Amino acid sequence: MNETRMKRLPVLPNHDDNIGNDERPVALGRFPSWLHRRLPKGTGLKKTEGIVAEHRLHTVCEEANCPNQLECWARKTATFLIMGKECTRNCGFCSIDFSKSPRPLDEDEPQRAAESVKALGLQHVVITMVARDDLDDGGSSHLVKVIAEIRRINPGVNVEVLTSDFQGSHAAWQTVLEAQPEIFNHNIETVRALTPRVRHKATYDRTLELLSYVNSHRLTPKTKIKSGLMVGLGETEEQVYETLRDLKDAGCEIVTIGQYLQSDHKKLLVKAFIPPEQFKTYERYGYDLGFAFMYCGPFVRSSYHADAVYGESIHD
Repeated sequence: MNETRMKRLPVLPNHDDNIGNDERPVALGRFPSWLHRRLPKGTGLKKTEGIVAEHRLHTVCEEANCPNQLECWARKTATFLIMGKECTRNCGFCSIDFSKSPRPLDEDEPQRAAESVKALGLQHVVITMVARDDLDDGGSSHLVKVIAEIRRINPGVNVEVLTSDFQGSHAAWQTVLEAQPEIFNHNIETVRALTPRVRHKATYDRTLELLSYVNSHRLTPKTKIKSGLMVGLGETEEQVYETLRDLKDAGCEIVTIGQYLQSDHKKLLVKAFIPPEQFKTYERYGYDLGFAFMYCGPFVRSSYHADAVYGESIHD
């Protein structure tokens, strides 16, 4: 285990704060105590809400019913969801609206996103997207326009993209790579055995292929490779270890692991609430494999405290 890295971890939120002194928290209502948290304070939440509304943007915070929305918005940060709020895939875990024929792309979306980044004062911005299988290039060229406009209006900003698999299109992958995002993120979401039930159209092997492609074709080592998965869907500990080994072999450098929570009654049921100590076990295993950074905990999501995660990952 990298002891230096362990010393840096406290700069990120401690998810055990509400546990108390018990070794194993007891259930409070429907959820165990480690999934109970205090509401954030401050004026940032209203300001973020106003900026997002003013610029007519969608956020994954809202559309995916993220449990961290209030905390992140109070910090005046948000994860932008581009290309509309209707996805051409209907994954078993995700609450984003499904449509076989989403609305056309908004040509002024890149400018609105860039202006929002400036208004929020972000130094690290996360751009995610719905899957747009209805478009010839999967929306890759539109994503690049968003990146370019954000950088034009906000010089020096770090850009992290969380993309679809673009149906396996190497041309689309290359298009995004040429924009040289600081982080190229594509989530594997779950272990191999559960992928057909959890994901729609996406496959475990295609995700590994995409990450391997990014690793071998990135134009600069400054582009870091990131992926994430959810636990609590019925996976075993060994299956998580296998997934981490596969991600490492594919060239992934940063991994996030968080608790799956059912976003609405139509989605997959939670099979288990994973205790914080198990997340620590996964974290240690990942560091032993050689990942640059592991961020694991019940509330961890792909873009949660992404600025701090990026900062930690570039320290040797």
